[in-house]
Amino acid sequence: MPYQSIEDLPPSVRHALPVHAQEIYRAAFNDAWTRYAGIGDEGIAHRVAWAAVKRAYEKRGGAWAPRLLHSG
Repeated sequence: MPYQSIEDLPPSVRHALPVHAQEIYRAAFNDAWTRYAGIGDEGIAHRVAWAAVKRAYEKRGGAWAPRLLHSG
């Protein structure tokens, strides 16, 4: 079940993540849903989506925040 908009995301995702992270989650979920459609395991798409979010965001003080770029 691909998500048409971020408003369609599960409440646990919408309430936990900032809007930009929700957009990342939705795009990654939808891509994984299409890519792994033959497997029929929605859990895979959710794991791929969380992994995509974690590449750009991290938990700081109990909230998701953009990862800080380190130079060097």
